Amino acid sequence: MSRQTVEELAGQVHGAVVAAGEPGYDEARKVYNAMIDRKPSVVVRCANAGDVLAVVGYARANGLDLAVRGGAHSAPGYGTCDDGVVADLSPMRGVRVDPVARTARVDGGATLADLNAATYPFGLAVTGGIISTTGVAGLTLGGGFGYLSRKLGLTCDNLVSADVVTADGRLLVVDESHEPDLFWALRGGSGNFGVVTSFEFRLSPVKDVYAGPILYELDDIGAVMRTYRDGIRSAPEELAVFPGFQIAPPLPFIPADRHGDTMGILVACWTGPPEEGPEAVRPFRDAAPVVAEAVGVMPYPALVSAFDALLPPGLFQYWKGLFSTELTDDAITAHLEHGPKVPTVHSTCHVYPLDGAVQRVAPDATAFAYRDSTFATVIVGAWPDPAGNEAGTAWVRDYYAALAPHSTAGGYVNFMGVDDQHRVADNYAGNYGRLVEAKRAYDPGNLFHVNHNIAP
Repeated sequence: MSRQTVEELAGQVHGAVVAAGEPGYDEARKVYNAMIDRKPSVVVRCANAGDVLAVVGYARANGLDLAVRGGAHSAPGYGTCDDGVVADLSPMRGVRVDPVARTARVDGGATLADLNAATYPFGLAVTGGIISTTGVAGLTLGGGFGYLSRKLGLTCDNLVSADVVTADGRLLVVDESHEPDLFWALRGGSGNFGVVTSFEFRLSPVKDVYAGPILYELDDIGAVMRTYRDGIRSAPEELAVFPGFQIAPPLPFIPADRHGDTMGILVACWTGPPEEGPEAVRPFRDAAPVVAEAVGVMPYPALVSAFDALLPPGLFQYWKGLFSTELTDDAITAHLEHGPKVPTVHSTCHVYPLDGAVQRVAPDATAFAYRDSTFATVIVGAWPDPAGNEAGTAWVRDYYAALAPHSTAGGYVNFMGVDDQHRVADNYAGNYGRLVEAKRAYDPGNLFHVNHNIAP
């Protein structure tokens, strides 16, 4: 294939093409994490799958790095690159719901907010994350868990089919029967195998939920964590709860004299009959005296967007993630040492449950390997001023180092930092070898390498 010019690329696509030095370039190259300041040669705001095909061909023909951007939430900044080309799918945000078949067709640039807004009127949902601005694509390709995963499994477990632009310039429709090795790899293997321009999900009945945050004194969060550890596996799968640490924001339900105090937090979500919610949450609420809470019946989309204001675009961010089969006493001790040092109101640590429906899928049924893990921990460092980079990053690293001895070798790919490339094989455990084979089959030249890379 001969080399192409930006002008030739612009003539092939319907979406906007923004090259370095042109008006709007600085806005076009921005991603969610302000820590990432990269300068691609061109950003293409893809309007459709044809545009994606053209961008992939342009990158391949010119030997350029190719970054694929969906929701732009990648903590390591994999939605952009220096000197290469960015396929920005953010204009592709359509969601089409079939309420009879209980499926949704979701474009590759859609966010959880887009997905939930489309499915909620039908009383349907699929497993999503904790922040509504998260891209559906990145969430799904990494596995995807959140409030609904104990009941419905991972986001990728509910994937029915996908439209994928491959490195050699084909658009494949993949499912269990068509290109099954690629379909397997997409469910947890991240963005290593192509650009997914459309996802088809199986939906389940979810509408209003009994949910919200409960705040405790720091001295009591250890008791809350132990109650969570001992009780979550026997709790009904309609219940999701996760503990963590949070500097109290200035919200009306928190006493004004406690704004800015560091507290323990438990976030709960009950998807069964709303009137049964208080009793379902009660054992966890009663683990310690409550300082403040905002738990009640709300639309499921309202819960997923409830913490958006704490993690707006433009913060400087550094993340780490871990899996564990147990939340041991020693691990809780590590949490109690490092969690209270959370540096800003935007930063946090959460310990999510991964049992229930997640564990009913075999470890080798999808690329997401850690089906025997019971907990997934994320440590999020986020702050508004670059002056906080050193201290905030150190907090995350120290916290991670303290938890690592009590965790598995691998962790959740969507929680990894840019300095976690050495963990890629561990992140996929026994599935790594098959992922390498899929990479050799579908991307032998490693065009899709701006990610936590599985090298062919």
